Amino acid sequence: MIESQTLDFLKELVENNNREWFQANKDKYDKARANVIELAAAVIAKLHKVDPSVSADLDPKKCVMRIYRDIRFSKNKTPYKNNFGVSLPTQGSKLGGVEYYLQIQPGKSFIAGGYWMPEAEHLKAIRQEIDYNAADLKKIVDEKEFVSLFGEFRKQDQLKTTPKGYDADNENIDLLRLKSFIVVHQLKDKEITSAKAADEIVDMCSRIYPLNVFLKNAIA
Repeated sequence: MIESQTLDFLKELVENNNREWFQANKDKYDKARANVIELAAAVIAKLHKVDPSVSADLDPKKCVMRIYRDIRFSKNKTPYKNNFGVSLPTQGSKLGGVEYYLQIQPGKSFIAGGYWMPEAEHLKAIRQEIDYNAADLKKIVDEKEFVSLFGEFRKQDQLKTTPKGYDADNENIDLLRLKSFIVVHQLKDKEITSAKAADEIVDMCSRIYPLNVFLKNAIA
């Protein structure tokens, strides 16, 4: 579970996003990060039983992403993120690709899964799999409970044009135009600070699991 002090640290960081404050409160950051690592470890152990492709040997410390922002090419020059991100990969220890993703942020925490902005080769393979086996994907993403948890799968970033090699009148063009294949479910603060937080997160991952299987099979 996430301690209330962890959320308090993130709230304070929003109001004091500068190096001087951060260094003066480094102990608070270290405790907050340790708390997130502890939750990540609990989730990994449970999630491996749901999705064996999430290695039980994943190092939770490496799954928790850096809080330091890359500001080189950003107009936003604040040096720190206002959240903790946890990447749970399904293909070894390399972060990214088909994965589960947990974000801890006061009032804006969420659990997500799928494949965000696939590389060109993988995007081509996923579109090909949709073209061949769209019924399998639609059975997953159009299921009533899935939609109630994650919303309409097709309503995410799409190409404005038709992808090369496909006709505009293809019955699955709305799926073929997708640039990403992700789902997101918001988590309330009371859920992530509950003693059952790890169980609830893993339960949500279990609902995402069939989508990840479809995507992994596409790029295998």
